[in-house]
Amino acid sequence: MRIGPRRAGRSPAEVAALATHGVDRLEGYFARYLPQLLIAAVVPLVVGVRLLAADWAAAVIVGLTVPLIPVFMILIGLHTQRDVRRQWRTLSVLGNHFLDLVAGLAELTAFGRARAQIRSLREITGQYRRHTMRTLRVAFLSALALELLATLSVAVVAVSIGLRLLAGELDLQTALVVLILAPEVYLPLRAVGARFHDSAEGLAAAEDIIALAGTPSDDAGNRTVPDLTRVALRCEDVTAEGRSGPILDGFCLRLPPGEVVGVTGPSGAGKSTLLDLLLGWRRPDGGRILVGDTDLADIGRATWHRHLAWVPQQPHLIAGTVAENIRLGSPDASDDAVLAAADTAALDVPLSTMAGELGAGLSTGQRRRVALARAVLLDRPLILLDEPTEGVDAETEAAILERLPKVLAGRTAVIVSHHPAVLARCDRVISLGEPVVLPAVPDTAPTRPISRPAATPIGSPSHVDVPKWRPLREAIRPHRLRLALACLAATAALGCGVALTATSSWLIASAALHPPVLSLLVAIVAVRTFGLAKGLFRYTERLLSHDVALRALAELRVRVWAQLVRIGPAGTARLRRGDLLHRLVSDVDSQQDVLVRGLVPGVSTFLVLSATAVTLGVILPGALLPAAAGFAIAGVLAPVVAALAARRALRSTAGLRADLTAGTVELLQASADLITHDAATRRHARLRELDGVLTALQRRSAVWRGLGGGIATLGVGLTSVTCLVLGILAAVPGPALAVLALTPLATAELVAGLPEAAQRLLGAAGSARRLAELDTLPAPSPAAAPAPVASTLAAEHLSVRWPGAPADAVQDVNLHIGHRVALTGRSGAGKSTVLAALMRYLDPSAGRVLLAGTNTLTCDGDSVRARIAWCGPETHLFDSTLRENLRLARPSATDAELRAALGRAQLSSWFSRLPEGFDTALGAHGTPVSGGERQRLGVARALASERPILLLDEPTAHLDAPTASALAADILKATAGRSALVVTHRPAEFAELPAVSVSAGRSVSVP
Repeated sequence: MRIGPRRAGRSPAEVAALATHGVDRLEGYFARYLPQLLIAAVVPLVVGVRLLAADWAAAVIVGLTVPLIPVFMILIGLHTQRDVRRQWRTLSVLGNHFLDLVAGLAELTAFGRARAQIRSLREITGQYRRHTMRTLRVAFLSALALELLATLSVAVVAVSIGLRLLAGELDLQTALVVLILAPEVYLPLRAVGARFHDSAEGLAAAEDIIALAGTPSDDAGNRTVPDLTRVALRCEDVTAEGRSGPILDGFCLRLPPGEVVGVTGPSGAGKSTLLDLLLGWRRPDGGRILVGDTDLADIGRATWHRHLAWVPQQPHLIAGTVAENIRLGSPDASDDAVLAAADTAALDVPLSTMAGELGAGLSTGQRRRVALARAVLLDRPLILLDEPTEGVDAETEAAILERLPKVLAGRTAVIVSHHPAVLARCDRVISLGEPVVLPAVPDTAPTRPISRPAATPIGSPSHVDVPKWRPLREAIRPHRLRLALACLAATAALGCGVALTATSSWLIASAALHPPVLSLLVAIVAVRTFGLAKGLFRYTERLLSHDVALRALAELRVRVWAQLVRIGPAGTARLRRGDLLHRLVSDVDSQQDVLVRGLVPGVSTFLVLSATAVTLGVILPGALLPAAAGFAIAGVLAPVVAALAARRALRSTAGLRADLTAGTVELLQASADLITHDAATRRHARLRELDGVLTALQRRSAVWRGLGGGIATLGVGLTSVTCLVLGILAAVPGPALAVLALTPLATAELVAGLPEAAQRLLGAAGSARRLAELDTLPAPSPAAAPAPVASTLAAEHLSVRWPGAPADAVQDVNLHIGHRVALTGRSGAGKSTVLAALMRYLDPSAGRVLLAGTNTLTCDGDSVRARIAWCGPETHLFDSTLRENLRLARPSATDAELRAALGRAQLSSWFSRLPEGFDTALGAHGTPVSGGERQRLGVARALASERPILLLDEPTAHLDAPTASALAADILKATAGRSALVVTHRPAEFAELPAVSVSAGRSVSVP
C-alpha cells in the first residue's frame, strides 16, 4: 500500500502468500525454534555442572562431544539456507501461477486448454516437492548426525559407568544419576536441530517481507493541497516513458478551476497514463505537474487523493452489497445520498444486491456505473473519469449524460472517452497521439426512469455434508506401501529409544552386582545397536513420511484445479480468488500434518506404548494395568483434552485463515481503488481485527496444548513411580526394578508432541472439509459424446440461471447463428449470460442449445467449445509472452499466422513498436497494455483459432471511433460466410448485421 499499486513489482498472489502463509511460517521460528534455542543455551550448561560434580569422567565424555553438535548445526544450516529460499520461491510462483490460471479460466476453458494446465501444475508442484525433499534430506541428515552423536555419546557414558560399576570404582546411586542426566544434556541440542527446519521457511519468507518493506517509495511529499476551486492544475513538458519509447513526450496542459476537459485519442496513446500521472500513481520522467505553484511530487499521495474522485477504466469492486461499494469512500453517507448517487449514475441495480469479489455477479456496465456513483458520492473538487460510459447501452449513456452537468458543476474534471456524446459535454477536448476525427454526435436516445428490480443474491458455496477425508484418501492411495513402511520405521525408531533406556538401566543395575563381564557383553552391544538403529530408523521414517505427504499434497493441489475446471468459469467467478488461493496453499499444506504429525506418529506411539506396557507386565504382572492406565493418560487423555478443549477455536481457525487470505488478496487486487477512495486503511483495519481474533484463538489453543503436555508428563511420571513402588513391594531383583522405574521415563519423548499433533489434526479437519466442499459445487452436467462437426449454433426458448440464483437471468431467448448476428440490449440484460450458455459454461434451466441440431447437453463441453472461437468482454492476458498468449487459441499457429491475426485486430502498429516482438512479456509481470489493446488482443486470439463459429463480446470496447470502425470492418470481413455472434452496445458499427435484442431477459428481433 505504501509503495503504490503501480510499483509493487509483485503480483497480489505473491504478496498475499507473504502476508499470510509466510507470516504463519514464522510461528515455527518464534513458537518452537527460538524457545528451544534458549533452553539449549541454559539446560546443557546447568546439567553439565551437576554431572561434573557427580562423575568427572562422564562429564569429560559429555564435554568433548557436546561442542560437536553446534558445529554440525551451523555447517548444515548454511548448506540448507539456499535450498529453503528456493523452496519458498517455488511456492510463491505456484500461488501466482494458480491465481493467473483462475483469472483466465474462461479463456483456458474456451480454447480447451484448462485441463492441459494440470500438467504444468504437476510440474510446478513436482518441482516444489523435489526442492523440499532436497532440503529435508539435508535437514534430516543433520538430525541423524545429531541423533547418532547424542545417542552414541549417551551409550558410551552408559557403558563407561557400567564397567566402572563392575570394577567397583562407582556406586549405584551416582551411576543412576549420571545415566538419567546424561541424555538431558543432549536432548535440548537435538531438539534445536529438529526444530531448525520449522524455522527455515519462515525465515526465508521473512527475508522477502523485509525486502518488500524496504522498497523505497516515491511518496515523500508533505505539502498541503492548494484550494482547487481557486488554482489551476498544470502539466508542464511532461514526459512518461514506456517500454518501447515515450508514451507522453513534452505534454502540456492547463486546467483552470471548474473546467471540464475531454481527452481522446487512439488506444494506447497515453490517456490512462495521463490519469495515472494526475493521480500521483507514477511520477513524470520529465517535466512536472503543478497544483497552483506547488509541485504534485511535493504533496503526499494520501493528502492529494482526499481532494479528488476517480472512475478507473476497470473498476475493482469489493465483496459486499452495491450500497457498500458506493459508500467505499464515504462510509458515513446517508441512504438518501447513496440513492441519489446511484440515480445520477443511472444505476439500475438494487442497492442491496450482493456483488462478488471484483464485482462478480454484475455486468461490465453495471460495475462501471457503481464506480461512477461512488465518485459522485465523494463530492470532491477534482474528478477524473476514465471511459465513464464504456460498456453501457446508448439509452443508459444518455441517462448518465443527462445528469452529468449537475455532477460536474463547479468542479474541475478530466474525462477520458472515445464517445462523441460524452466529449460533447466537455468545455474543450484535447487529442493525444494522432488526431482523431470525431463523428457527429448521434441523436440522444430517449431516456426513461431507472428501475431497480428485486435484488438477486450471489450464490454461496454449498454446505452439504461431504466425506471430508476423501480427497486425502484418494491422494495417498497410490502411496500406501510407502506410508506403511514409514509407520514401521517410526515404530522401530521409537521402540529402539525405549529399548535403549531399558537396556542401559538393566546394564547399570546388573553391573552394580559385579557379575562376570562376559554376562554384560550382550547388553553392551545392544546399547550401541539400539543407539545406532534409533537414528537410522528415525531418518528413514522422516524421509518416507514426508515424501508420501509431499506427493499427496501435489495431488491435492492438482485436484483443486481439476475441480475448478469441472465447475467452470461461471461457477468459479462467484468464488473469492483469495479463498481459492488459501485452499491451494494453506489448506493443502495442513493435510501434511495429518500424515507427518498425526497418522505416522500416532500409529507408532500406540504400538510402542502397548509393547512397553506388555513388557513391564512380563517383568511384573501386577504392573501391566497401572502401566497401561498411565500410558493411556499420557498418550490418549492428554491429546484428547488438548484437542477437545480447543475444539471450537480450532474449528474456527481454518475459516478465519481463509477469510484473512481472501481479504488480503482483495485488498491487493483493488488497492488502487481503495487507496484513492481513502478506504485502504479501513479495509486494512478490518484485516487486523480478523487477525486479532485469529491470534486470540491460537493463544487459547496454546494454553490447552500446554495443559495437555502437562497431563502427558504427569501420566509418564505416575507410571514410573507406580511401577517402582509395585516393584519394591514385590521385591523384584535390582536390575528388573531399574527397568521398571526407568523405562516409562523413556516414553516421555513419545508422548510430548501428541497434544500439539491432536490440535493440528483437528485444525486439518477443517481444511479437509473446505477441500472436499469443492466437490459439492454445481457444475455443467457432464457428457462423453463428442460434438458433431458443425458451423451453426442455435438457442431455442433458452432460459438460464446462474448458480445459487433464485430466478432465471434470461428467459425464452431464441437465436440462430447460421450466419452473422448482432446481439444487443441494455447493460445487465443478460447478453453475456446467453453467451455463457452457448459456450456450455451454464446449463439451460429451460429450452436448449443446439450445435448443428444436436443438443449440446448430450455432448462433451470441450468438444462443443472446440467448434467456437470466443472473446469475452474483459480479455485476460496471462503472465507469459505475447506468442504464448496468442497461441493459447491454436498452439500450432506460426508467427506469420499470429502476425496476420494481429493485423486483422488493428494491432500491427502496436506490434511493430514492441522491442522483443512475440517474445514480449505480458500479464502481471510484463508490458502494460491499454484497455483497447487488451481487447484487441482477445479478438486476435479468437481470429487466430480459425474455428467455424465466432462469439465476440464487446470486441470494440475501449477503442476510438476510427479504430473501432476499422476493427468492425475487419471482423465483418473475417467472418464473411461464417457463423458469428457479436455482442455490442454499438450496433451502428455492425449495421449490416441483423440484430437480436435482449430486453428484460427475453430476446426480440430488431428490424
